[in-house]
Amino acid sequence: MSPHDLVGIGLGPYNLGLACLAEPLLDAVFLESRPGFDWHPGMMLESATLQTPFMADLVTLADPTSPYSFLNYLKQAGRLYPFYIRESFFPLRTEYNEYCRWAAGRLGSVRFGHEVTSVGHEDGLYVVRGEGFTHRGRHLAVGAGAPPYLPPACVDAGGDLVHTASYLPARAALRSKPSITIVGSGQSAAEVYLDLLSEIDVHGYRLTWVTRSPRFFPLEYTKLTLEMTSPEYVDYFHALPEETRYRLEREQKGLFKGISSELVNTIFETLYTKSVKAAVPTRLLTNTELVGVTFLDGTYTLDLRHAEQGRDFSLSTEGLILATGYEHRVPAFLGPIRDRLRFDSHGRLDVARNYSVDVTGREVFLQNGGTHTHSITSPDLGMGAYRNSCILREILGREPYPIEKTIAFQEFGVS
Repeated sequence: MSPHDLVGIGLGPYNLGLACLAEPLLDAVFLESRPGFDWHPGMMLESATLQTPFMADLVTLADPTSPYSFLNYLKQAGRLYPFYIRESFFPLRTEYNEYCRWAAGRLGSVRFGHEVTSVGHEDGLYVVRGEGFTHRGRHLAVGAGAPPYLPPACVDAGGDLVHTASYLPARAALRSKPSITIVGSGQSAAEVYLDLLSEIDVHGYRLTWVTRSPRFFPLEYTKLTLEMTSPEYVDYFHALPEETRYRLEREQKGLFKGISSELVNTIFETLYTKSVKAAVPTRLLTNTELVGVTFLDGTYTLDLRHAEQGRDFSLSTEGLILATGYEHRVPAFLGPIRDRLRFDSHGRLDVARNYSVDVTGREVFLQNGGTHTHSITSPDLGMGAYRNSCILREILGREPYPIEKTIAFQEFGVS
């Protein structure tokens, strides 16, 4: 079998977008371990929306004429006019998931049920292996996603604690408990809190939301802040010293992990409405860090510390939900080619400006997982098409999709 120009590993929105843009240009295959496309199925709450507008789909910002656009999906599904009348830029998350399934189903390069176990390098080619298959390729695009992050205090806690990645399958069991506590901040925590708050008087549980942040940060969505998702800002951020980038990565979390202002307002309105009839059995605890967890006889005891007051206290709860995000790691299947990959002094993949992570700077590309090198653009859906345009330019040696160089009004560094 002839080698592929490109082998993609993992099929989240970023590699799926790459598959769509690559289809008319080169010979590619994209391998996904799951039986079909499913993006964060544990958080497919009915009314949840994306935090990015519909133009941040798989292809539009690279190729507005692509047949794989979200608008074309709506047209084919008979939903274009209802979406137009709705007058919202932000698609439902379930709707976006269906769109991605539609796109994946139209591609001949996608292989579901193909779990990659190892990647080698032989005779100048990357050899991607799994049970019952082997693919050889000149280039790799790694988009394997990130596993849920569990705080150290929770790793061996036991019991039936739930990460938000598995929230929906566990929701019915959680609602039957006398008390539920959510630990974490950000959009997922807020969505789960609102979902449980909406039913609190039906099921009668006590609901607590704990965050170590000083407040429930809204996602900053002002126009000049959005210019930080620009080619110029990537150029600026990537050229900074490594330690400066790592400091900024910590400081900028609120720019991509905050809660949409609409959701914050809906939560307050729900609390206010329910409080008219009676006190709502809920607590919202800020500045509160989880430092220890024990589980005994169906009850969790959370050891907490208030950061600003420096005071320790505890909280008992039967249900425990961790909205603690995801942790990007180097996939184990890359072990055999570790010597061909670049790492920084912190042990993380050193992602070049062109999104490559290999020693040649043009063969292995990383999707997402690069907030330490590309700042908030790394997890931003709106920059997925831009990144994929850059990757295809590196592979083909030409620019099949025009890549914007300057779009911002502001200057981020000294000229």
